[in-house]
Amino acid sequence: MLQLNKEEKKVEYLELIYDLVFVYMVGRNNSLLSSFENGFFSGVAFLAFVICTLTIIQIWHFTTYYINMFGRNGLRDHVFLLTNMYLIYFIGQSTRSDWLAYQAQYHIAWALILFNIGMQYLIEMRNHMGDQAGCRMLKSMAGRLFIVAAIALAAGFVPPEMTGPVSLAAIITGIILTAVNKNKIPVGSIDFMHLSERAMLYVVFTFGEMIIVLSAYFAGDGGFDWNIIYFSLMCFLIVAGLFVSYELIYDHLIDREMQDSGMLYMMIHIFIIFALSCITVSLEFMQEEEVALLPKTLFITAAMIGYYAFLFFTRSYAKKKCGMDMRFMLKMAGAAIVFAVLMIVFRENMRLNIFISVAYVWGTVMVLYRIMKVFESHC
Repeated sequence: MLQLNKEEKKVEYLELIYDLVFVYMVGRNNSLLSSFENGFFSGVAFLAFVICTLTIIQIWHFTTYYINMFGRNGLRDHVFLLTNMYLIYFIGQSTRSDWLAYQAQYHIAWALILFNIGMQYLIEMRNHMGDQAGCRMLKSMAGRLFIVAAIALAAGFVPPEMTGPVSLAAIITGIILTAVNKNKIPVGSIDFMHLSERAMLYVVFTFGEMIIVLSAYFAGDGGFDWNIIYFSLMCFLIVAGLFVSYELIYDHLIDREMQDSGMLYMMIHIFIIFALSCITVSLEFMQEEEVALLPKTLFITAAMIGYYAFLFFTRSYAKKKCGMDMRFMLKMAGAAIVFAVLMIVFRENMRLNIFISVAYVWGTVMVLYRIMKVFESHC
């Protein structure tokens, strides 16, 4: 049988080096929304942003799962990760405003990465030759990756108008197959603490890109400007509040020692990270006067609400009696509705608008902090 109740798995140096290329990809993906047409980015640009962002997160997701279950930090792992790291650079160079002109390069590299991960499962079978159930599971996981790789490869050679839909089909197929197979992995074969730590690290370097964008709010001529001080402070508080919200849940409320496949947790993080990327982009163009007020207000509002919605979906992984129950969810839903209404009503008053964002973020932080203190007092 596959090894159960393994010793705690540590995040290896090799994994951290591999993550550096994903730091690079966060910036590349966000650059897709750097140009505007008629007061906002085009639908084509946003579709490319969605596809490219979810593609990279899903590649990271598939890689992390293999390393969690079978990574040994040996020669094969080094070759496997460094090969995919090299291929991701081709994806990065194809991630540009004229994305469709590079569709073959992008999708060939994407497919090869998934094929490489799938091959690792098949190669792993030699270590489980006496375990028929384990070999079937390894074949199933490899087959899932080969299916997604085939769809991704096809997207590189269809007519340009079909590239987006076929690419989305590859991403959605990966999500569906992951969800279908989440109960087929034996309990104990996954180190949930390692998975949760890897997800946290991805969130951290996504915040890293947000911190770079935040620096633009401090730009000035070196003089004393209350306008710069106000908006830079408000933006800093937003970023800090978003980070502290995640920290409170990760450090104090999530049960990282639980026995679970972690697939749902990782899928939730795909959308948490996507929402953070959207917030990063929206903070960047909130200062752009050429961007229309209503769409950019709607975009940042939806991104922030989406971030918290998916963050709260992790409550199924929370420690018992932590207080993230239905009453909590209804309270947060009500706060989100009030936040959205106020953001839209006061969209033309940017000083008030950004203050509302700060109030929403730090109001949520205070609710989470109170839950944490109540939980700790009962432990």
